[in-house]
Amino acid sequence: MLDVRRLRLLRELARRGTIAAVAEALAFSPSAVSQQLGVLEREAGLPLLERTGRRVRLTPAGEDLVRHAEAVLERLERAEADLAEARTGLAGALRIGSFPTATRAIVPAALITLARRHPRLEPMVCETDPAAVAHALRAGDLDVALVHEYDFVPAPREPGLTTEPLYGEAMYLAAPAAPAAPAGTPEEAGHDQGAVLRTHAEAPWITATPGTLCHAMTVRACQAAGFTPRVRHQVDEFATVLALVAAGQGVAVVPQLGITGADRAVGLTRLLMERRTQLAFRSGAGTHPAVAAFGAALRAAVPAELGSGTDLGEPSRSVTSVLDRKETGSFETAYALSLDDQN
Repeated sequence: MLDVRRLRLLRELARRGTIAAVAEALAFSPSAVSQQLGVLEREAGLPLLERTGRRVRLTPAGEDLVRHAEAVLERLERAEADLAEARTGLAGALRIGSFPTATRAIVPAALITLARRHPRLEPMVCETDPAAVAHALRAGDLDVALVHEYDFVPAPREPGLTTEPLYGEAMYLAAPAAPAAPAGTPEEAGHDQGAVLRTHAEAPWITATPGTLCHAMTVRACQAAGFTPRVRHQVDEFATVLALVAAGQGVAVVPQLGITGADRAVGLTRLLMERRTQLAFRSGAGTHPAVAAFGAALRAAVPAELGSGTDLGEPSRSVTSVLDRKETGSFETAYALSLDDQN
C-alpha cells in the first residue's frame, strides 16, 4: 500500500523541482528524501522520476500519482476537520500567515474576536510573504494565511490550496501634493488611469523590492500606461514609502490600507485598479473549526469602507492586455515575473 508521507514528498517534488528544495522545506536530508522516494517507486512498481542533469522530473506515471496524492491529502484534511468538529471546543495552536498591512489593520481585531469566542485556541501569527505561502501551507508550517493579488498581477490557482475572498482595496497614486490641491486628501476616480500615471513618467518612482507582487504591480501598471518607471527607491513598508514621497523623493502606487496618517505634503489620486485579499488554506481544510472560526473573525474585522473582494469587477482593458502577455502558473511565478519587468 502506498504511504501517505511518501506521497506528500512526491507532491512537494512536483511543486519545488529539486530534492534539495524538498529536503530544506520539510527539514529532511536530501539523502532521506531520495531514499523515501525510492521506496515509493518500489511500492508503485514502476519509475516515477527521471533525472535531467541536476534536476529530477516526474514521469507520466509520477504526474498521475501526484494528482491522486492531491485528492488523498484533501480527503485527509476533510477527515481531520470532521474529527476536530466532533471534539468539544477549540484548543491548541492555529498557525496564521499574514502580510504587513493586513497584520496591522485587520488581524488584531480578528484575534480579539477569536479570543472571546474560543479562549482555548492559540493563534500564532507569522508575517509571511505571499510568495512563500503556498509552500508553507502544503508543508504544514501554516494552517491558514492571508494572501493578496492585484489586477495586474493575479494569483493563479495553486494545487492543493483553496482561497476565499475577504476584501478589496482601492489603489492610489501618491505624489508630492500640488499647491492647488488639498494635501493628503484622496481624489476620487473618474479619470484616465493611464493619463494620470503618464503625468509622472519622467519622475523618479518608489516601488517595493523586486520579486514582490507590489513591485510587479507598479511596473506593469506603468507599462500599460506606455512607459517603464525609473525606480529610485525600493521600500516594502508603505508608511516609509509615503514619507519618501513627502520628502520629494518620487511617486508611488499604494493600497488603501497602506495609507495611514498621510503627510500633508502627499497628494493621493484614486486609480482604477484594486488589490484583493483572500484567505488561503489547504484544500479540504475549509471546514476545520479553527480555520472556519478564524475566517469568520476576519470577516467581522474588515472595515466597512473596504469592498467584499467578490464584486470588484474584471480588470480593465489595459490590465487585461498586460495579463495576456504574461502567463503565470503559481504564486512564485507571479512574483518572479516582476524581475522580467525590469529588463
